Parts: sequence; structure tokens; C-alpha cells
Amino acid sequence: MFRVVEMQMARFVVAGCFAMCLLSVGGEGVIDTSSRCDFPAIYNFGDSNSDTGGNSASFYPMVSPCGETFFHRPAGRGCDGRLIIDFIAKHLELPYLSPYLDSLESNFRHGANFASGGSTIRPYKEAMFENGVSPFYLEIQIAQYQQFKSRTTTLSKQAKKQSDRFPIIDDFSKALYTFDTGQNDLAAGFRTKFSSEQFEAEITDMINQHANAVRNLYEQGARTFWIHNTGPIGCLGVTLSYLHNPSPGFIDSQGCDKFQNDMARKFNRQLEQKVIQLRKELPLSAITYVDIFAAKYELLSNAKKHGFLDKASICCGYHDENNHVWCGNKGTLTNGTQVYAGLCKDPSLYISWDGVHYTEAANRWIADRIVHGSFTDPPVSIKSSCHTTQPE
Repeated sequence: MFRVVEMQMARFVVAGCFAMCLLSVGGEGVIDTSSRCDFPAIYNFGDSNSDTGGNSASFYPMVSPCGETFFHRPAGRGCDGRLIIDFIAKHLELPYLSPYLDSLESNFRHGANFASGGSTIRPYKEAMFENGVSPFYLEIQIAQYQQFKSRTTTLSKQAKKQSDRFPIIDDFSKALYTFDTGQNDLAAGFRTKFSSEQFEAEITDMINQHANAVRNLYEQGARTFWIHNTGPIGCLGVTLSYLHNPSPGFIDSQGCDKFQNDMARKFNRQLEQKVIQLRKELPLSAITYVDIFAAKYELLSNAKKHGFLDKASICCGYHDENNHVWCGNKGTLTNGTQVYAGLCKDPSLYISWDGVHYTEAANRWIADRIVHGSFTDPPVSIKSSCHTTQPE
């Protein structure tokens, strides 16, 4: 089980603006949205929020009932169905991404997924089977992409006939490069019990290393980036299961862990500022900052309004203050009772799949909003995100 914990509340930017020209951040530049970006491929980097089977191929396979809602079998995702990245691919009329680490039935014509459940931005001295920290941290994922691109170029030159499952060389520069990472770095900080002051310095280093990954890809020809910030980790179902009779000031206005959400916000503020810097530094780039924190916080704060049960309700898994049996597992409670943490009756009513990850229904709700420009800066559709956002 990948104990991923996510964070943050950034500004709730609702963009109902679909005009032909929209101002970029700070109002300095203009984006021409008159032409659509026909992305031929997606290359994704991140953790279990966007892992479509990398960890399942590398370690132990995902177990039932994961995948039941859409795939009707475990499909490498920590979810009952599809993830946000799946809905992004569908919106762009591209196939679901094959994991780079999966050697069977993979098709890389339209991109590859380097995400790994439990991955971090920085390397940590923790084991996968201890705290769920993946060895495939962001720098390794970038190295895997470099090898993938290099081998593609070499093999393409050698091939007499191009395979329909093989990437097209010219597509690398035209592809969309997506990031969804950072929450596990914060989770590691919570385990280390960093103070707010210590977190500030650690977050700065996380953001700098994240930026280095973007620069690396840019130097290799990548131009369009779609960068998610991190979600409200303090509102995760498993986090809420620990909150019994909290002391004054421990929870925020929505009943979530205030410190964890505050650290997520700090991470997101720094990430947003770094994106602004990168736009100036990388003159041919088009970088969209996606406020996943705000999107998820809106959904969690108004769960019933949006057709879901309370945010603390978990579809698959058994969690209370002293007992935790993860989705698809059997366990013995402190009173000696044996339980199997199976599937709820109707996953579409739940936001939380297993206490850490979101259900397909929640992922769809979030994806439907971000792909059309809500919660993004600049506030444009993902289909127009290839247009540069440089100051004039």
C-alpha cells in the first residue's frame, strides 16, 4: 500500500473565461487560443495520483477490488477506476498511458507514464516496504525518460519499418509533459516531525529540484508543461480517521489537519512562484500551473453539494483511531475481530477510495474542471495550453 499524503490550499481560481485572448500571469503576456494544440503524446511524471501501473509492474501487483468500477479488474491504479491523468488523455483523444516500467502489452506511440506510487521529488532513506517510498523519485523518472527518448531515436534509425506501438521522434517536442508530485515529500516531513520553520527550507529544496526536472526536459526539447500542485493532505480520509477530540487550533474550518494543509499551501505558493520564474527563464515554454489543491478542497468542502458523501467516508478499507486495514486486505482489530477491507456498495458516492487516493468519480469531477481551465493559471483549456505565456 502506498501511503501517499497530499496537501494544500491555493487560491480557488474559477475561470469562466474562454475568450480568444487571455492575459497570462501578472497580465504581462497574451495567449492566442485561436488554434488548438493537437498533442500527439503525453509524458507523465509523478506518484500514485497518476501511476497507471508502474509500481504494479515493478513490485507487487495491485489487488482486487482496485479497478472494479471501470476496468473490472486490477489495472495498476490505486483506485476503483481511472485517475485524473486517464481523463486528461481521454479529453485529448489519446489512449490511456502505458507505464514505462511495464514490459507487457505496452504501447508508447502516444506517450509513456513514468509515475511511481510512493515516489518523491527528492531521494529519501526509506524503504518501499517500510513507508511506501518508491525508489523511482523524480530525478530517476527523468533519467528513465532520457533513456526512453535516446533508445527510441537509436532504434528508429535502425528500424526498416516503424512499429505502430513505437514513439514517433518528432512527437517528443510536440508532446504534453505533465507533473503531479510532492505530496510524499510532505508526508516524509510529517514523519520526521519537521517544525514549520524547518519545513520552509525543505520545501524550497523540493521546489528547486522540481524546477530542475522541468529545465532538464526543456533542454531535451520539451515545450509544453502541465504542472499540478499538491492537494489538501490534511483532508485525506485516513488523516481524518485519526482526528478524535482534537485540541483547539489543530483543525481548520473544514475539520481537516491544519498543519498538514498549511504545509501544502506553503509548497504550492513556492511552486507557483517557481513556475512564474521558469516562464521567464525558458523563453519557448508554455507552462500551466494547475491548482489541484483548490479543486480538491472545493470538492471536499462541499461534498454533498456535488453529489458525494461526507469527505471522511472511505469506500474501500477499514480505518478508525486504532485500527487500519487497507483496501483489499484482511486484518484483525484490537478487539480480536477479523475483517476484510472490501468494496463499498456504490463507489460513485465516495470521494475517498482507500483513505489516501480518490475514487474514479472524484477524479472525473476534478479532471472535468481543470481540463477546461478552471483552477489553472493561465485559465485556458488544456487543448490551448501549448501557446506560450511569455511576458511581452
